[in-house]
Amino acid sequence: MSGSSHSEAAQIPAWERFPPLLMGADGSAFEVLDQTVLPFTVRFLTVDSVSACARVIRDMQVRGAPLIGVAAAAGMALAAHADAGDVALRSAASELLASRPTAVNLRWAVAGMLRLLEALPLAARADAALVHARALQNAEHRCCERIGEQGFELLRVAAHSPRARARGRLDVLTHCNAGWLATGAWGTALAPLYRAAAAGMELHVWVDETRPRNQGARLTAWELGQAGIAHSIVVDNCAAHLMQRGMVDLCLVGSDRTTGSGDVCNKIGTYAKALAAVDNGVPFYVALPCSTIDWELDNGVAEIEIEARDGAEVLMHEGAGADGSLQRVRAAPPGSAAVNFAFDVTPARLVSALICEHGIFAPDQAGMSRLRAMASSAPERV
Repeated sequence: MSGSSHSEAAQIPAWERFPPLLMGADGSAFEVLDQTVLPFTVRFLTVDSVSACARVIRDMQVRGAPLIGVAAAAGMALAAHADAGDVALRSAASELLASRPTAVNLRWAVAGMLRLLEALPLAARADAALVHARALQNAEHRCCERIGEQGFELLRVAAHSPRARARGRLDVLTHCNAGWLATGAWGTALAPLYRAAAAGMELHVWVDETRPRNQGARLTAWELGQAGIAHSIVVDNCAAHLMQRGMVDLCLVGSDRTTGSGDVCNKIGTYAKALAAVDNGVPFYVALPCSTIDWELDNGVAEIEIEARDGAEVLMHEGAGADGSLQRVRAAPPGSAAVNFAFDVTPARLVSALICEHGIFAPDQAGMSRLRAMASSAPERV
């Protein structure tokens, strides 16, 4: 279990010390924090072409639905800087859209940029693209900060439950990484935790390792450590046991795509956590910006395309060796096959509430209708 003391460095938001995506000055390049080598190495990569942008998204050097959307917008700005013609922009859009299929933010960020640029004179497109990409990044940051404020209210109530008071702390279980590494600032599922920690709440976070890429063990644990929040890493299959033993007050996860009916597509294993939560009477909350809701979809299981990644991610394990260098080792017999679905869908009936920038909503027909009305009447995000 990690310690809970704050260092002086932790007083500066970690996303300012390690920005996941840093826009360039003129639109010819941007920098990303390479999340595939964290927490062992902090390395920044320069992205200076559409192909490089698609590659860092596909290879998960940039990841998390909101940050993928921002990266895609920055990629379109790169395209406009190189060649702002319609043919070049549409080719760039196609390449970016093919990088990862599940996160809805990528699709609407690219589509929104195309609509904006094709309506402008050729000479105005490059500057407008960079302005739009920066505005989108800032809008995501503001949304995540508001998600933190909304979710903090739920945590305050949960912290006064008899079980939490008896332990002297609030125990939260999270899955994968839905912090500032996935959004650029604050995060979604972790934003309420950062807000609560800043308010002095006693917290402890159960961090699912999140196989096969270990985003929980490698990224969420690193984030929480940077913030001085106590946490324990557990194997993915431990979560149900913890809930059964009364060791979890609530579950808090993010979303890569949520349907208009409230079905939640998130990292593989989320569905199993929701089933265990319902069986044990543990609230299961999903934190997300409205940008992650695909209002065109109704049935997540039937309609969301689930990314299938290379089976080698399952068959090989990666970590730091004694010398600190990243190493990959085989974890299964040669010749064994592996299936590697990256996401699953949690039906709305298993979700206690959706936490977004506009408030807290039940994922039922009435709640989703109210959320859609509020999102539609809100000022433009960018």
